[in-house]
Amino acid sequence: MGTQHSKMMIEGNIPSGKGLKIGIVVSEWNAAITENLLDGCRTTLLKNDVAVDDIVIETVPGAYELPMGAKLISTGKVLDAIICLGCVIKGETKHDEYISHAVSNGLMQLSLMTNIPVIFGVLTPNNQAQAEARAGGDLGNKGDESAVTAIKMATLKKELGKSPHKIGFS
Repeated sequence: MGTQHSKMMIEGNIPSGKGLKIGIVVSEWNAAITENLLDGCRTTLLKNDVAVDDIVIETVPGAYELPMGAKLISTGKVLDAIICLGCVIKGETKHDEYISHAVSNGLMQLSLMTNIPVIFGVLTPNNQAQAEARAGGDLGNKGDESAVTAIKMATLKKELGKSPHKIGFS
């Protein structure tokens, strides 16, 4: 099922990424996996007309640092979307659950606060084999999917323009 969805998403109607500036923040932890995610992500961005000079890549030590890395890259550059790539593999304790929840919540909050699409490209597999299958293996590459999502969300934001309605007190 995951393979069919991934294939449809990547081969479906993808707008051109020409002129988009995309930031990528990559976790160094589980580097064998995250490097494959990055390769897939970068390849898909380039294939869909995002210029190599319009891709900014930064690394952070682990997945937990992805929200802060994304915040820093969002304040230092004018970006249309930020892709966060990482891998949190389940262990013997609940550590992975705490990390995954904090990262997903942090990235969503950042996206809503900055009005920049922040893409969750973090694998949360039960084991190394599942991670490998989703990082260029037989179940595709979450990096590819994350790149497509970034292009689609950045394009949607440009098409709809800035929201004239304020939400909250800011």
